Amino acid sequence: PLLFNWVVRLPSLKELSVLVSSRDRAEGELQGTGDYGACESEELEAELGLESLCLSGVSCDDWGVSWLWRSCKKLRKLQLKSCEGIGDGGSYASFGRCLKGLQEVELRTCRSIVDGVLVKLAENCELLSSLLLYDGGSRDSLLHFISNCRCDLRKLDLRLPLDLKNDHLFALSLHCRNMSSLWLQSCCLVTGNGLKTFGIAMNSGLQELALINCDVVEREPGLLATLGQHLGQLRKLDLSYNEMLPDKELIAMLASCSRLIDLRLRGCKGLTDPVILSIHRSCKLLESIDLMHCRGIGEKSVESLVLNSPRLKKLQVEESKLSDATKTWASHKFIEVVA
Repeated sequence: PLLFNWVVRLPSLKELSVLVSSRDRAEGELQGTGDYGACESEELEAELGLESLCLSGVSCDDWGVSWLWRSCKKLRKLQLKSCEGIGDGGSYASFGRCLKGLQEVELRTCRSIVDGVLVKLAENCELLSSLLLYDGGSRDSLLHFISNCRCDLRKLDLRLPLDLKNDHLFALSLHCRNMSSLWLQSCCLVTGNGLKTFGIAMNSGLQELALINCDVVEREPGLLATLGQHLGQLRKLDLSYNEMLPDKELIAMLASCSRLIDLRLRGCKGLTDPVILSIHRSCKLLESIDLMHCRGIGEKSVESLVLNSPRLKKLQVEESKLSDATKTWASHKFIEVVA
């Protein structure tokens, strides 16, 4: 079994990261579990100082983790990666005891436990402000969390190709109106209607928006323009890997997003030089831009961007698009160039 009572001897420990490999588990089984009960109960009333915990590869048979849940009353950040269980016998009773003070949760590739975890988060978390959910979600449990959470959720980061639908965006519009950041990756089941409803509900409060590899951006003309009109306070925008995104759609959105400081267009192969003119006309506050793998944007446009962006601090673009003049101006203006 996994034993964590040794953590008691490290009272100053604030962060702990544990990766459980199949080899570790096999060796533990060979050593036997005769002393497990004693080890677990020895520090039953322990109160650890841990504030950040990351567990990877936990299985449903790793019962020792339940002691950790009971002993972590000060957790602020929890990360679970590729976990098939939480060592709580399927009841989630011990798990619920560590959640009250959580502010940030990340669940990556944890499909088998995500239902129970989201239900417990909704029941117990009052301070949670950030949730990340990648590659393994549940439509019903995510909808339950959004509709019933007791916290003031500010940031939501989702990579759920087949689990995120308009219903979730509608629920966010009703129950999470103070959100400042929404990041969606490869969410192919949402439509323009869902995103527009969300944008209108945010009432210019949203500061960060990512629609990465979301084909709705290319599928529904006028969507970005509408979002821009309702999200005029955006500071960060990421539209990376929307390969067929046309110039006119992005230009229409940027016209309403004059406060942008960070723009990421990596892998947008359909964009061409006119976009750059729009960027330095509309985005006077821009500090960072990613143009990697935008094959329709040439050397001269990159040079123009550097010359005409007064606050630019970071530029990501291929070396082949950096003229001598661009390099010189970037150096004089203290712009970090990442090629």
